[in-house]
Amino acid sequence: MGDVVLSTPLPREIKKKYPDAFIAVLVRKYTKAVFENNPHIDLILCDDFTEETRKETFWKRVEELRKLQFTDGLMLLPTERLNWMMFWAGISNRVGVGHKLYQTLSFAKSVSRNKYIPLRHESDYCMDLARKIGINTYNIASELHLNNEEKQKLLELKDEFKKDKKYVVGIHTTFGGSSPNVSALTYRKVIEELKDDPDIKVIVTGNEVIKEIADIEGVTHLTDNLRDLFILIGTFDLLVSSSTGPAHVAAALRIPTLTLFCPLPACHPTLWSPIGNDANYLMPDEKYCGTVCPGDPHLCRFEGEGGINESKIIDAIRGIISTKELQTVL
Repeated sequence: MGDVVLSTPLPREIKKKYPDAFIAVLVRKYTKAVFENNPHIDLILCDDFTEETRKETFWKRVEELRKLQFTDGLMLLPTERLNWMMFWAGISNRVGVGHKLYQTLSFAKSVSRNKYIPLRHESDYCMDLARKIGINTYNIASELHLNNEEKQKLLELKDEFKKDKKYVVGIHTTFGGSSPNVSALTYRKVIEELKDDPDIKVIVTGNEVIKEIADIEGVTHLTDNLRDLFILIGTFDLLVSSSTGPAHVAAALRIPTLTLFCPLPACHPTLWSPIGNDANYLMPDEKYCGTVCPGDPHLCRFEGEGGINESKIIDAIRGIISTKELQTVL
């Protein structure tokens, strides 16, 4: 989901340059919600398949694309399937990433990430494909669009959460495993302290309610479909999470974030930070990765000396909230 959210600047910037362009996006169904209600999108297409339906759905998508007579195709995820799909659909100007053999054989254009040197934001790398068709912009802020009914539901939900509270703090405990995250026990300690603060309402989100925090009283655990998750995140004054999709959703809704990051180049905030919002982040001490960390971002829980513990997270949350309060007073 996060990668898809980071691609949302492209339709906006293309439409600014070419207001009469017909723009479609091709996504998996579970991320379709990211582009729903987007005023810059004319059509959302989905490509879902299993091993059994791979060939059948391929030619269906080719036929579908061919009928729409696209002139340009930007392949942010330049898989072989997508490459040949656009080729057989007759899309003359196709732009992908890298220099795979199938791209060369199909005469696709490409952009290079040059091994991420210099390190730039993922959205900026995505925008390189649009720059290949004349889009000269550095506006890479993500965006999501709620309809009027969703906006009203958001306001009602926020009123319900706040009541006699000043702040609604969301804590997203789960992650897809692509980046480091603190342990469930650490999240529990953070939640337990925050829930006793008379000014703070804690909302826990996640793909599932993890057992280590399921029994904490006074904390709301909510999980639902993506559009409902967007509404929920829109009620927060701050979202705390690892470097995962909901952090980018919050940024696209202009909700402040506190994100836990690894300093390794592939996981660094320069590449993956939420963008377009008040983005705050925590990283372990400078020498942590070379001395304490297991060396694999998928296994790292920021534990041990110089890592990220509950005290650091709580101090950061209170610091962000106090700044927000000061800004409100001023």
